[in-house]
Amino acid sequence: MAPNETGDELVFFVNGKKVVEKDVDPETTLLTYLRRKLGLCGTKLGCGEGGCGACTVMISKYDPFRKKILHHTANACLFPVCALHHVAVTTVEGIGNTKSRLHPAQERIAKSHGSQCGFCTPGIVMSMYTLLRNKPEPKMEDIEDAFQGNLCRCTGYRPILEGYRTFAKDLNCCGRVANGTGCCRSERENSMNGGCCGGKANGPGCCMNGKEDSVTMMSSSLFNSSEFQPLDPTQEPIFPPELMTQSNKQQKQLCFKGERVMWIQPTTLKELVALKSQYPSAKLVVGNTEVGIEMRLKNMLYPVIIAPAWISEMNAVQHTETGVTFGAACTLSSVEEVLRKVVAELPPYKTEVFQAVLEQLRWFAGPQIRNVAALGGNIMTASPISDLNPVLMASGSKLTLVSNEGKRTIMMDEKFFTGYRKTIVKPEEILLSVEIPYSKKGEYFSAFKQASRREDDIAIVTCGMRVLFQEGSSRVEEIKLSYGGMAPTTVLALKTCQELTSRDWNEKLLQDACRLLAGEMDLSPSAPGGMVDFRRTLTLSFFFKFYLTVLQKLSKNHNGTNNLCEPVPSNYISATELFHKDPIANAQLFQEVPRGQAVEDMVGRPLMHVSAAKQACGEAVYCDDIPHYDNELYLTLVTSTKAHAKILSVDASEAQSVPGFVCFVSAKDVPGSNITGIANDETVFAEDVVTCVGHIIGAVLADTQEHSRRAAKAVKIKYEELKPIVTIQEAIEKQSFLKSIKRINKGDVKKGFEESDHVLEGEMYLGGQEHFYLETHCTVAVPKGEDGEIELFVSTQNLMKTQEFAANALGVPSNRVVVRLKRMGGGFGGKETRNTILTTAVAVAAFKTGRPVRCMLDRDEDMLISGGRHPFLGRYKVGFMKNGKVKSLEVSYYSNGGNSVDLSYGVIDRALLHLDNSYNIPNVSSVGIVCKTNLPSNTAFRGFGGPQGMMIAECWMSDLARKCGLPPEEVRKLNLYNEGDLTHFNQKLEGFTLRRCWDECLSSSSYHARKKLIEEFNKQNRWKKRGMCIIPTKFGISFTIPFLNQAGALIHVYTDGSVLLTHGGTEMGQGLHTKMIQVASRSLGIPTSKIYISETSTNTVPNTSPTAASVSADINGMAVHNACQTIVKRLEPIKQSNPKGSWEDWIKAAYENCVSLSATGFYRIPDLGYDFEKNEGKPFCYFSYGVACSEVEIDCLTGDHKNIRTDIVMDVGTSLNPAIDIGQIEGAFVQGLGLFTMEELRYSPEGNLYTRGPGMYKIPAFGDIPTEFYVSLLRDCPNSKAVYSSKAVGEPPLFLSASVFYAIKDAIYSARKDSGLTGLFRLDSPATPERIRNACVDIFTKMCPSAEPGTFKPWSVRV
Repeated sequence: MAPNETGDELVFFVNGKKVVEKDVDPETTLLTYLRRKLGLCGTKLGCGEGGCGACTVMISKYDPFRKKILHHTANACLFPVCALHHVAVTTVEGIGNTKSRLHPAQERIAKSHGSQCGFCTPGIVMSMYTLLRNKPEPKMEDIEDAFQGNLCRCTGYRPILEGYRTFAKDLNCCGRVANGTGCCRSERENSMNGGCCGGKANGPGCCMNGKEDSVTMMSSSLFNSSEFQPLDPTQEPIFPPELMTQSNKQQKQLCFKGERVMWIQPTTLKELVALKSQYPSAKLVVGNTEVGIEMRLKNMLYPVIIAPAWISEMNAVQHTETGVTFGAACTLSSVEEVLRKVVAELPPYKTEVFQAVLEQLRWFAGPQIRNVAALGGNIMTASPISDLNPVLMASGSKLTLVSNEGKRTIMMDEKFFTGYRKTIVKPEEILLSVEIPYSKKGEYFSAFKQASRREDDIAIVTCGMRVLFQEGSSRVEEIKLSYGGMAPTTVLALKTCQELTSRDWNEKLLQDACRLLAGEMDLSPSAPGGMVDFRRTLTLSFFFKFYLTVLQKLSKNHNGTNNLCEPVPSNYISATELFHKDPIANAQLFQEVPRGQAVEDMVGRPLMHVSAAKQACGEAVYCDDIPHYDNELYLTLVTSTKAHAKILSVDASEAQSVPGFVCFVSAKDVPGSNITGIANDETVFAEDVVTCVGHIIGAVLADTQEHSRRAAKAVKIKYEELKPIVTIQEAIEKQSFLKSIKRINKGDVKKGFEESDHVLEGEMYLGGQEHFYLETHCTVAVPKGEDGEIELFVSTQNLMKTQEFAANALGVPSNRVVVRLKRMGGGFGGKETRNTILTTAVAVAAFKTGRPVRCMLDRDEDMLISGGRHPFLGRYKVGFMKNGKVKSLEVSYYSNGGNSVDLSYGVIDRALLHLDNSYNIPNVSSVGIVCKTNLPSNTAFRGFGGPQGMMIAECWMSDLARKCGLPPEEVRKLNLYNEGDLTHFNQKLEGFTLRRCWDECLSSSSYHARKKLIEEFNKQNRWKKRGMCIIPTKFGISFTIPFLNQAGALIHVYTDGSVLLTHGGTEMGQGLHTKMIQVASRSLGIPTSKIYISETSTNTVPNTSPTAASVSADINGMAVHNACQTIVKRLEPIKQSNPKGSWEDWIKAAYENCVSLSATGFYRIPDLGYDFEKNEGKPFCYFSYGVACSEVEIDCLTGDHKNIRTDIVMDVGTSLNPAIDIGQIEGAFVQGLGLFTMEELRYSPEGNLYTRGPGMYKIPAFGDIPTEFYVSLLRDCPNSKAVYSSKAVGEPPLFLSASVFYAIKDAIYSARKDSGLTGLFRLDSPATPERIRNACVDIFTKMCPSAEPGTFKPWSVRV
């Protein structure tokens, strides 16, 4: 029964248009099809593994089993085009546009400032749109759940939830009343807020403003929701009627053949069974959420794929005597829906297992994955960390298998998994259905999971636990404990379970169980996945939680009669509570523009990001959205797999046989110089030696991305390995340092220590951070064919270096190279220099072939080769008095620079210049050393060494307060600088507003009242602890290289009065173009609607500094102002002769009088320059200040934490645009939250990066932001040093999230105290669940002692 040879037709709809495809390649994803074939570029590629949601689309189909139309979200990057037969796809372009009208889901995210770089916006819009199609009046909880599979790196999520909250029907809180008079929640808060309304309750001002003087009105509404158009469900596009009628016809089997893969979609179980016996090694694919990733990331190839989605038996749900049976092709979302209903209808004792399955599904991937992934796929993938398999195994679920031989039913027990990703199912067998059993009276079930992040994350350890008691007693009749993440397969703790049978459920059983589990669930210290102590401890902690949960249920069910068991101690009860999230609450406070400011003067008003509407409709053009050229080639890099090695040979012969292959490019093809890099210590293509994994050796060019990818994998490289240096520790031992070592010394340190009452020494390690901009590095190079001219479209923050490096490599002068950029999908420093490693290679390839060449890195390539934030090791010795006053500090910083200089010197300089944070230290001796290692070169990242420098300062500051036994907030305040003080680098502090921020933050956060409540909470709870911390920050504003503090602008006024503005800064979501338009609008005295910025390019403004160091609005704003003033001066005589005329009249007259209507502007920051040798000069133009207070709650048993509340007070001068500035503060804070609590890069001891995508590397998600998030801009603090009295805002707020880290440390102290430990302890960053759990020392951690370092080879090392 071979599939027909004629080639079938695939019929589906996209945005209401019918698509008929004859020859589809089964390897083509929906995303590729939409972008290349249909030219719909609104749907974005963010990760290619279903982990970021940038490619979210809505899939609609008529379900013949349920007789209704179903809408659900899906990740287009994984969804196979072949699975679309008779399906309707809706993309962001299909729901609204800027030309006709925006859909409310698009309008609201734009107007509420929820789109910054805009790359993730279309995916978020589609998640919201799909929710509204299914529930036009969602609850706030539905909205939050809908975004579990979407990530955003810019906004900090708050404004997205805030804008979309207006759709929620349970606006028990207004979220913010439309007319700006504050929020209904504030009444409740008055009492706890120390008498301040938080600035919300009484309208535009706050009771703390004094007499509401007319000068400063405070406002809390960044947008006006009464302007939003209402949602009208009747206006949505209809489901194609043709697909409704199709569903009644008998489907026929489909078959599609591609270059390497055949896709067969049978329609009956009989066909399916026959196919599986014909192709026993074929993969069954429903959602493609596993196979798609294996084929793309793990290089696997499955020549035959069978899709069982249409087979009715595999989609059926049956309620039987013993449980609920699900067809193996049922999606996880449908399983969830069915079980929810069952749990609601049946008595609780029958649904213990179902409740556990629901609890696991609640945190299982994101909705986009749950909507397509099948229950059977989850079992057959046999992943050792599956969230569901331990539940199915412990509950004794039954599996029905079918083959030519017939059916057989097996128990899912310890024999089911036979090895890593192997099961006892035979190749020709198919998993038909799964029966999940009802629980009985006297039976209890729990499931637990711990991951690095709560939402959409793979488990570290997961488990299912079941116990059945003898009737009416607390004696164990049967117990099953199943764990994932503790072995190559899901395992049962058989020995432990045997021992516990027939025992009474009491303290003794608990102790024995833990002892037995610690022995049985052992892990080798070098086990894959690492975190060995943590994982072993979790197995015991989970059992303890289960023990308490069952104890609680037993005492409830027996109503205290016949005293079957001891009651749960009251301070233990919180250990049994399942995680629940409170509804979010937030407020943003800013100063209104002065009374009398002209209506069209937009400076200081919360103007929407100028591209937000285009971004929300998918119309905004990013680098890879540029339409393809006719003869364009695609480039894929060939990179080193060894950290340090000699290249013996490179053989590209096998690659040549891949269809579409054009050529291989390497060092010998570079027409100019192969030497490149900021310090000329890098190469375009490696020649003899590679010095890191990911080092670029060459590149393959082919006709499509798929072909070039395949060809690149076929290039064979032989190495002779050399010993790599990977970690800071190894670099220190081998003295592998970059030669320039910086020092800042002030005062007499030795004398300072002699005069101190106490001296403390310590060290702290800070891990690095991946930028995770949603748009990876991308370049399109177009050779012009004459005189070596080439045009480069690049996603970069630094056009000048991109131009210079490309010209050098091509051997042409810079005037032949034009670099152009419209916008980036995020940058954060990652595109300040490292984009050049790709751009230069692409330029060389285009030069060689004479054809346009494109390359957008895949997420795994980008994470591997482009470097990130520098890991730091800080060693300190601090001398201080009994009252906490600091006298003397000696500190050394080591950073891991990677394999080249890049910007590492600048980063270590800034760390040294911020070693004081905000504290006055009379005597300082400091040194900064950059380690040279065999990792990809680390680079700029928001904060640029500042956060690392300040983090070490807060480390010794918190230790010092503990040592003195004084409240940390008092010791911090005691040491703060005052106006006019000199810093350790001898710059005088002027306009020092930090103490104002401090006092305001203490009062608005009700710090002291809440501190008492926390102490009370910690007394009453043994296994949950709360902590709180308030942290200041001072951030120096300027490039530390003085000549970079310059900027240019170019302004053209056309005869119709419209203005085209260009400046040296780039737009990456931070709203720079929006601010520049506001500045030009005020300077010229015309409305913003007349001003347009098209792009940034090297042929309009030359020699631009990178858009970095937070100064872009300062310097470009002044340059724009300067250019505008030139035009205004030229227009003066014309205005005088016609004072009543309009702008258009004056421009027309100017043109007719031959007055030039084009001008350039220029600005440099005056008087900058600092000498490290002499410790004199002025490194910074001014400082930005801020204070944050954060409260957290940790789970001492699992290391989980939740961010309860954060209050931020930030000095941003007189804000140019409060909406953008508050967006920057929240975005930076949440990025810092990632840096200090979640994001962990993991490397093998050989220097190979494991964390290459969102699957392993966790940035904060919607659910990680503080439940209560209050941001307030300090009022009345104009800054004389920058344009229109504003201040820089990009980097300064990032460090404020250290308040979360030290609040966690505070909570851990409380947990350790309960275990009898009161001394200081070391907590390195990030404070991941692993570090938190291991620091909360208790009986369980002691049962899992660590292996002796040096006696084994760890799976991962700290770099």
